[in-house]
Amino acid sequence: MTFEFDPEAPEQIVRRDFLKQLSAAGAAAMMAGAPRLLHASDPGHAKHPEATADSCILLWMGGGMAAPDTFDPKRYLPFKKGLKVADMLSTFPAIPTAVDGLQICEGLERIASVMDRATLIRSAVQPDLGSILHSRHQYHWHTGYVPPQTVATPHLGAWMARVAGPRNPVMPAFINIGQRLEGVGESEELKAFTTAGFFGSEYGPLNLPYPEEAARSVRPPQGMTGERFVNRNKLYRRLIDQSPQRALMSDYQQESMLRSMDKAYRLLSSKERNAFDITLEPEEKRQKYDTGRFGRGCLLARRLVESGARFVEVTTEYVPFLHWDTHADGHTTVDRMHKEIDAPVTQLILDLEERGLLDRTLVIIASEFSRDALMEGQPGSNANDQAREKVDSVSEMKHYGLHRHFTGGTSVVMFGGGMKRGFVYGKTADERPLMAIENPVSIENLHATIMTAMGISPKTGFDIEGRPFYVTKDAKGEAVQELFA
Repeated sequence: MTFEFDPEAPEQIVRRDFLKQLSAAGAAAMMAGAPRLLHASDPGHAKHPEATADSCILLWMGGGMAAPDTFDPKRYLPFKKGLKVADMLSTFPAIPTAVDGLQICEGLERIASVMDRATLIRSAVQPDLGSILHSRHQYHWHTGYVPPQTVATPHLGAWMARVAGPRNPVMPAFINIGQRLEGVGESEELKAFTTAGFFGSEYGPLNLPYPEEAARSVRPPQGMTGERFVNRNKLYRRLIDQSPQRALMSDYQQESMLRSMDKAYRLLSSKERNAFDITLEPEEKRQKYDTGRFGRGCLLARRLVESGARFVEVTTEYVPFLHWDTHADGHTTVDRMHKEIDAPVTQLILDLEERGLLDRTLVIIASEFSRDALMEGQPGSNANDQAREKVDSVSEMKHYGLHRHFTGGTSVVMFGGGMKRGFVYGKTADERPLMAIENPVSIENLHATIMTAMGISPKTGFDIEGRPFYVTKDAKGEAVQELFA
């Protein structure tokens, strides 16, 4: 089975075909048997490296965070009527950081103060996928595979849950905070990669769209006695076993779903469930994080890692045309996003450090691609121009900003987890096109670096219905050793 896209087709047709193919892969996954770890004699098998991190927190800037307006400032020109769009590179001036000679953008002053704990990659690159759909690029970033695939590919967190296993058997190994999967645009596409794929339900995420309500997710309903709780669990298991969908599931997938229920049952009966209640934090501490859902999510992530979670993703939430998805009014929107992330990201790093957890917790700030004022995709791309404000010069504030998707070079920030401190890797051009011109880092090699830090060989593979499938595409990802301390 092969999947193809016509990059010149209207966006709604591309999205419709994408959904059809994702659905087919998802249905196939439900019928698949148990994935089998490839034998040591297989050329793709490799010994796991020694881990430099026990936990991973991914701070996901969903929608396309513009590197020139965050971590890779370029020539700055302030807003002025008549400013040529072709002359816009950065819409925020550069500011110094705690690292001599390193600058990031105004609005991130607090993050600037902790950049001496960070490795900053300025040369992450994404492939040109033709028609640019955020969900396709997010799928690629989170799974390592360009969608759609003939199998349901596991999320990065599911790989960690399956291969590294839980740090605490009571805590979910993979937790997703801040992203609604119902009632928002592209929700079906988001669901396609926010999953354990062929690994089965037990390795999938616990989804917590609202951090302030997370405690309710791990408590029995009010008035539920212990006896009723036990009986309800037994009845629920029986209903699942008798479901009409049972005929569409393999025994392995059925058993995996039941095991996931057992784990949830243990969590609801444990003391660890208190980690989900951010109201147990001192009020003064909560206020340092509370810039909104993302900030509260960072606080929740810290509590969960303290209690033994393996992988936690916290997102500013991807909703089309909101947050980092700056198709118009880019500068004003990014200014708001600076305020949303600056304090909680910084406080997360400081709290992990104070608790002695930062050295063994890998914290990553990333997005699906960068943005540019003029260029869609990268040089030579035939991607459709999706900017809403298609003007040659600025006449209103809404025209001022980086409104087009750019895949030729973006930034990734990594704290702790065995990475170097106060280190910059790679470079993008100083003038348009802002391509990565030194040490480009592909998604495969970025994933290999993350997995190596977590003690997982990038060549780890499983046999899925007779097909070898690897943690990095075709087992070709290579860790960027220069990033490790």
